[in-house]
Amino acid sequence: MRKNQKPKLAVWKFASCDGCQLSLLNCTDELPALVERVEIAHFLEASRAVVKGPYDLSLVEGSITTPQDLKRIQQVRRASKVLITIGACATAGGIQALRNFKDVKEFVSIVYARPDYIETLETSTPIADHVPVDFELRGCPIDKRQLLEVIVALLNGRRPNVPAHSVCIECKLKGNVCVMVAHGTPCLGPVTHAGCGAICPSYDRGCYGCFGPKETPNTAALSRGWSRLGAGEREIMQVFRGVNAHAEAFRKESEKHEKRND
Repeated sequence: MRKNQKPKLAVWKFASCDGCQLSLLNCTDELPALVERVEIAHFLEASRAVVKGPYDLSLVEGSITTPQDLKRIQQVRRASKVLITIGACATAGGIQALRNFKDVKEFVSIVYARPDYIETLETSTPIADHVPVDFELRGCPIDKRQLLEVIVALLNGRRPNVPAHSVCIECKLKGNVCVMVAHGTPCLGPVTHAGCGAICPSYDRGCYGCFGPKETPNTAALSRGWSRLGAGEREIMQVFRGVNAHAEAFRKESEKHEKRND
């Protein structure tokens, strides 16, 4: 990069709903300052302008679901000095990764009038399964404050300060009554990465695990707690099969209860 030249920022979309890209656009107060620091070189959600790489920082949303995706993510990786995956689709395969537990050909035959026109992979997988990733930012959607922290940190050559504790800590900080203890509501908060601000428990609903597994989650202990509250094997399996169903900790726990339910 030439002296005084702005770092190039690129945003890429794969199989996703665009919600995490919109989180960046929702930074209305912060965007003007960000644009002063970086050149937005590729961001089709926001602009038709396309500047050639290489790119100093790439944000990648979405999972790999087609043969074309496989080729394109390799191209993006080669053109990017730093690659950050954003959101549950990019970090864990997303809700579309529910296909990984069944036969995708059966789904295609039911949904499409001409299944022979559909070219898709058997699975929906995170970006890190295919190329090296420098940092994963979780969430469905991601939290815009965490996104800004990641961008600013990497522009300044430091590691992003994104908390690794569970949603339970966020509940305690907000003074929430535990929905699982008080009401017997199944809640993934104890094993889920913080970042949402404990939105669902704040409204007396259990956490759905939108930010994926926290570091070293004890899913087995949580499942035993749900069993004592009367939850059956199928119910426990289904709780773990949300937007982060393919994340390793959630996947293994759900598969364990699926086998017991057979």
